[in-house]
Amino acid sequence: MVFSGTTFLFLFLPLLLLLYFCRKSIRWRNAVLLIFSLLFYAWGEPIWVFGMIVITLINWLLALAIRKNRVPFQRKLLLALAVVVSLSLLFWFKYSTFLFNSVAALVGAESRLEPKHLPIGISFYTFQVLTYTIDVYRKKAKPQKNPFYALLYISCFPQLIAGPIVQYADVAGELMERQTKPTDFLRGMQRFALGLAKKILLANICGEILETTTLAGSGAALSFFGAWMSALLYSMQLYFDFSAYSDMAIGLGRVFGFHYKENFDHPYISGSITEFWRRWHMSLSGFFRDYVYIPLGGNRKGTGRTILNLAIVWTLTGLWHGASWNFALWGVFYFVLLVLERFVLKDALSHIPAWIRHILTLLLVATGWVIFYYTDFSAMWTHLLAMIGISNVGGVHRAALWDGNLITVLKRYTVLPLLMMFFCLPVKDRLSRFFARTPRRALVGEILGAVTLTALFVVSLIFLLGQTYNPFIYFRF
Repeated sequence: MVFSGTTFLFLFLPLLLLLYFCRKSIRWRNAVLLIFSLLFYAWGEPIWVFGMIVITLINWLLALAIRKNRVPFQRKLLLALAVVVSLSLLFWFKYSTFLFNSVAALVGAESRLEPKHLPIGISFYTFQVLTYTIDVYRKKAKPQKNPFYALLYISCFPQLIAGPIVQYADVAGELMERQTKPTDFLRGMQRFALGLAKKILLANICGEILETTTLAGSGAALSFFGAWMSALLYSMQLYFDFSAYSDMAIGLGRVFGFHYKENFDHPYISGSITEFWRRWHMSLSGFFRDYVYIPLGGNRKGTGRTILNLAIVWTLTGLWHGASWNFALWGVFYFVLLVLERFVLKDALSHIPAWIRHILTLLLVATGWVIFYYTDFSAMWTHLLAMIGISNVGGVHRAALWDGNLITVLKRYTVLPLLMMFFCLPVKDRLSRFFARTPRRALVGEILGAVTLTALFVVSLIFLLGQTYNPFIYFRF
């Protein structure tokens, strides 16, 4: 079940809201939310919902044992057990086949294993269950005595299968005591409507265009501008798809009384790779910072150790996105850029005008998304060469400047690239600041905002009923 699906919008969500708000008791509301969250996950994973429940209960028991134990070594042993048990399930489904096939290819063996079915959202809820146990170990949060509340934290459907990754310490209090004020409900539904519009009207259209271009195939015969246009469209599809889901998750969370942290902060306005990763998928960056980079020593043990820690974090970040060498290469790509930016080119970059740094950052990010897209290294190489004007089809030679696909896209969707780039800007934030200057402006802004979001919601529903292309890309992670 997806947020942008008719089953969710016309059946699941209305029924949940009706039952959730029919009583004020927090126990009743938690019970309703837990049942619906498990149904939400079981809709796509009727078997592996039990795997999520089991791994949650194991961590719940181990967290209680950690809290009661006063012996440091035994507490570390219990924490290690929780980490191993949690990651073993993720490793088995996501990485065991990849590791076996990689070793087999390395030694020249012909046997290969078929990829296992990957439970939806396993990477997200594995990281969340780890934050629970680790936060208890660090005494950052108290263990949850009620196993159903611990399960609600992990399974709460708004952020269950595609984030944002919610650290337990951030919502522990709201599990036990929260309320939804009328303004929270309104703001939450407005945020949901905005996310739905981004998904249906921008991300899906980008995806449909890419389905008709060679980026969806082998990458062969791409022209110079065609290669960059495909990279741009995929960059926009990823951003609008994932940020739309985050908007809807944050909005729904607020409707039910949870205040999730932001996950995207207009990443394509960044003037450096460092800034980009402070704005893109912030919950994932925060997880690796708090639970991997800092425990490894962060930047406290000298330049050499800092670079090693960055290498570990970015290799893991790449592989977290998928069990394929292109994801590892994508992580290494950003590791190299960040090291160059931080330790080698820092002084030189400070003398470059901001608008040039911004353009360079966008070009590097788009290049990274090409690496991210292709699991076929030959197709990846062909596309990257086309981006520097070299054709790798039928021998290396100069690539054409444009191609038939590019011309067709530009004729049919002339304004779309400009609209996408416009909506990547913090337009909403600036309008909010403008209307907040006086009470009269604030009232006008409220009315215009409500009318605009209502219209976008209606248009999104109309488009949704006519669309056949409606995936969420990050479900596979």
